[in-house]
Amino acid sequence: DRAVAEKKADFAVHSLKDVPAELPDDLILACVPKREAANDVFISKDGITLEKIKKGAVIGTSSLRRAVQVSRIRPDLVVKPIRGNIESRIKKIDDGKFDGIILAEAGIGRLRLDVKFERLSSVDFPPSPGQGALAIVSRKDDHKLIKLLKTIEDPDSLAAIEAERSLSIFVDSGCRFPVGALAQKTGDKLRLHVIVYSVDGSKSINVEKTGEPTQAKEIGKQLAIELAAKGIAELAKDWREKVEEWNKK
Repeated sequence: DRAVAEKKADFAVHSLKDVPAELPDDLILACVPKREAANDVFISKDGITLEKIKKGAVIGTSSLRRAVQVSRIRPDLVVKPIRGNIESRIKKIDDGKFDGIILAEAGIGRLRLDVKFERLSSVDFPPSPGQGALAIVSRKDDHKLIKLLKTIEDPDSLAAIEAERSLSIFVDSGCRFPVGALAQKTGDKLRLHVIVYSVDGSKSINVEKTGEPTQAKEIGKQLAIELAAKGIAELAKDWREKVEEWNKK
């Protein structure tokens, strides 16, 4: 993005979940192409599902959100951080360092990897806001380029992303902890489903709202207000230390 701002590049393409909810004043989220699968997936050596894998199995993930989600449905498993690119993570299963790993399905698809996986339900494993989507960032004053980029934009994907990012502005600025959120078009309406968890996974707040796709940002904002009313700050208070601890492992 710095290269774009300094006019050394015309635009930058990112995984949208890695793009800050608020960009510098001179930059704009110019285009959201059609979103790929937003789900997380589970990969194991013999294709065993997360539900059926043996007690005490070691599961790897780079995400503390996923670790908490696993602990809620399979508290008998051992979840540890895993680092490296996707291919190296999969190899760690073959090497016996992990019994299974969880990662974003979109990452596998973009690399065209031929690997067997279990697609995890977005009900139990709501993804990170923006997961599976790409973001093209350009300079705000480059109107000609923005007009060109809009020709590859997907309206449904954009609406979903706007709802999720609107929510993230509140969560990132006020609480800074993992949140699962997924907006999807159902008929002619847009539905945003959000779950936030306590640091040990024992408590959660589960909210959703449906509205017009043209009101995507307002849907995200209203759910943020609802989360605040239901005690999101109480769940968030222990997360900072836990995130720092996880990142050091």
